[in-house]
Amino acid sequence: MDLSGETSRRLGAMLLVMAVAAGCTGQGESIGGRSDEDLLRNHNWTQMPGTTAQNGILRVSASDRHIVEQDSSGGQPNPPLNLAGPHLRSDGDFTVTARMSGVGDDDGDSWLRLYGRVPVIYDEWRQERPSLRVGVTADGRVRVQIWDGEGDEPATSKDFDCGCSGTVTLAVSSIGDTFRVKADGRQLGTVQDPGVFAEGTVWFGLEADAGEDERREGWRLTQLIARPESGDSLRVIKAPQLRQAQSDDTLRARAADVERPFDVGTALAENPLLTDSRYRALAGSQFSMLTPENAFKPQFLHPRRGVYDFRDADLLVRFARANDMKVHAHTLVWHEALPNWMRENDDPEEVRRTMLRHIATVAGHFKGKVAEWDVVNEPMSDDEKSYTNGNLGLRSEQSPWYEAMGEEYIDEAFRAAHRADPKAQLFLNEYGVEEEGERWDALYDLIKRLKERGVPIDGVGFQNHEYTPGDRTAPETFRSHVQDLAELGVQARVSEMDVPIGEDEEDEEDGREIQADEMAGKLRVCLEEPNCTSFSTWGFTDRYGSTGDTKIYPPRTADSLPWDTDLRPKRAYERLLEALRAAP
Repeated sequence: MDLSGETSRRLGAMLLVMAVAAGCTGQGESIGGRSDEDLLRNHNWTQMPGTTAQNGILRVSASDRHIVEQDSSGGQPNPPLNLAGPHLRSDGDFTVTARMSGVGDDDGDSWLRLYGRVPVIYDEWRQERPSLRVGVTADGRVRVQIWDGEGDEPATSKDFDCGCSGTVTLAVSSIGDTFRVKADGRQLGTVQDPGVFAEGTVWFGLEADAGEDERREGWRLTQLIARPESGDSLRVIKAPQLRQAQSDDTLRARAADVERPFDVGTALAENPLLTDSRYRALAGSQFSMLTPENAFKPQFLHPRRGVYDFRDADLLVRFARANDMKVHAHTLVWHEALPNWMRENDDPEEVRRTMLRHIATVAGHFKGKVAEWDVVNEPMSDDEKSYTNGNLGLRSEQSPWYEAMGEEYIDEAFRAAHRADPKAQLFLNEYGVEEEGERWDALYDLIKRLKERGVPIDGVGFQNHEYTPGDRTAPETFRSHVQDLAELGVQARVSEMDVPIGEDEEDEEDGREIQADEMAGKLRVCLEEPNCTSFSTWGFTDRYGSTGDTKIYPPRTADSLPWDTDLRPKRAYERLLEALRAAP
């Protein structure tokens, strides 16, 4: 049947209305059919970091987001993508056309990024997966870069002479195993496609490089069109619903049956939450509390001086609200995960003002939306000498806050957080203090001093990372520390537990039994001690677990969490469930 363009569009609209009436909308809904689809004006871009939407136009600003190593070196780019907006599903060839204004003219580079698979963000590392980036450079060339999922840097980078500036319409066509690139209708050339969109999905990102002028206002996206080629189909997929189905036999359901308020939680990452339906379903149904894995850390939401972008963090808060979950916000003050600009000033008073402004702005933004804050994270030193000869054991190395203010930075941070969000519970979070030893003794003395000075600290988070068999701690040792805090009037929680199976355990049948014993043992202590308020793991599935081996690319996943890489529950999950069922 030969249909005119108008007739085809009307028929597509009628089919869409029929689908809506039949209840067929939701993730996977086809809303574009085979005709051109305006991805900009008909869809949601308001939740994308680094952009401002107005009158169907997107202004893209230079966010300068980077991820640094634990020692504060490096600075891997971490550009945003539009998780809460549209993405494409294609079974063949397609073209994406973007009209970009305010580009070239020595004003920094301007980029459109098409992701075949979204990146995975770990604590201090971003795993780049297949993607294509096309843009106009500051000197007016068109540059195409391709990541193949095998490294941080693009596997292919190719420049085309263009002389582009001002307003430019770029078009990228995925045709067979080749990308064809046009600018203002002119064919610039081709680039070999290693299979970037082999899985049939396309996610969108927009980037602006500041160049030499950090005050650059960015560029504008005035049109974004997707079109199928060669008779292939192309669907535009809306963002999924955040609300997830609940059931009666889950961790959160059993925690709700405990005779006192008690939460079971996990750290969540926004990328898989919006792109992996099974991850999303488990996150929303199994847990009553979430900890943002990265989105609340300064290098993610405060990447430039005076520039905040809360949209990834807001997304996690919305997910929590949609599923009646509490948010344990992590973290306001830490010596890691800092943008480089936070380390550039040596003036103690300016460092203090930076910390206080950051706390006031971030905690103020989320006032009333989160239940708890990790106000200060990991203040104890890794240097054994810090615990001898009368030293207090506090971290001075690589901490701009301690270097500027000494121990007082902790007092100031808690008081500032309380001013900004007075109803939230305020925690100090630390690792390695489940065990006996100088580290625990020094932390206990610190908490005692803070309480004596009237600092508004409500609790301590015991991270319980058991990275090696030597990190295993007897539940009764942990219990004694929880009880010590109770005598000070301080709450406790298990905040970040994971138990990687050691090399000498992985071939043994009881490897996962050890893992299950360790997790269930700490949970039972929390359930039995009235001042222990929650139990959380650092992630819940090995598919995205941060204990993976990131020395190779792509990383080798670890065996450390209650669900495996296929999102199947392990013995640890069953044992946690049993502990909750048996709770008083």
